[in-house]
Amino acid sequence: MKEYSTFVTHLECSFTGKTYPADQLHGLSEAGKPLLVRYDLDALGKAIKKTDLVERAPEFWRYREFLPIRKSENVVRLGELMTPILPAKKLQSELSCGEILMKDEGRLPTGSFKARGLAIAVAMAKELGVTSMAMPTNGNAGAALAAYCSRAGIETFVICPEDTPRVNIEEIAFQGAKTFLANGFINDCGKVVGDGKEAMDWFDTSTLKEPYRIEGKKTMGLELAEQMGWQVPDVIIYPTGGGTGLIGMWKAFNELEAIGWIGSKRPRMVAVQAEGCAPIVKAFEEGKRHAELWQDAATIAAGIRVPAAVGDFLILDAVRESDGFAVAVSDEAIDEATRSALKKREYFCVPRELLPWQH
Repeated sequence: MKEYSTFVTHLECSFTGKTYPADQLHGLSEAGKPLLVRYDLDALGKAIKKTDLVERAPEFWRYREFLPIRKSENVVRLGELMTPILPAKKLQSELSCGEILMKDEGRLPTGSFKARGLAIAVAMAKELGVTSMAMPTNGNAGAALAAYCSRAGIETFVICPEDTPRVNIEEIAFQGAKTFLANGFINDCGKVVGDGKEAMDWFDTSTLKEPYRIEGKKTMGLELAEQMGWQVPDVIIYPTGGGTGLIGMWKAFNELEAIGWIGSKRPRMVAVQAEGCAPIVKAFEEGKRHAELWQDAATIAAGIRVPAAVGDFLILDAVRESDGFAVAVSDEAIDEATRSALKKREYFCVPRELLPWQH
């Protein structure tokens, strides 16, 4: 068994700043807000150089000093890789704008960026002795949890809205998760998970209700910076539901600046939602730090149909601090973008990924 050098010092409530000990199992803070992993960044910066990465495998585990796992035996691998950045030249020409790049997260295990967050969350659950995990999902996160838990030997329970696409439900179930459908939206499924914690003795792995999915999503930001020669993009346009990826990338850029690997420049962070479920957009436009529950959410972009995000204020903080913005797109525009992308044979994308194309 190999011990990794870890620079984790503590966990911190993202809202109050109260600290919590690392190496213990935690959900939300006492304030009911997400916990963030904090590191001794001075020590981390002295322990690793950019050139050290050259000899490492092209996977997100290459950033292990930036991650909380202590023991190599707890790392759960399913063939992760650094995902490519692809030029969208036809779209760029059509819009007569600057360079447009797309990061193809579909190359990851289970076909989505959800693998990043769940790989780290499951590894840490294994390290902390968890034997059963549960989550609500619109599809992709549940598939990733099922896959990584299956490899780790952890029992899995997944609760989906009853209108979740059949292909997603089957993908989750075929990978060994006990899969259930609930009447309502993902927040209703989340209530089922939360209410069942004591009776079922499972660990609630809902978005931002444990500290480590953010750390996995953080690797998107680390990877982007490395792939761009330790620069950052001018703008990041991000389809936003729970927003863990946007929050994680923002955390990555802050940590990279702290150790001197990038400068103070930040991308403008743009949160894109569907008009039928746009709580973050509404809060942004109204100048609020917290979003209200979105009633009667409905959109073809099922993966981002999140009526209430636990980390709403973290999303909005990153958007505002970066001089970014939030925008909503109609289902008609999303559908047209999907058809247009296929017709032009540039890239095949699901509706959620086509949201940024319409702004």
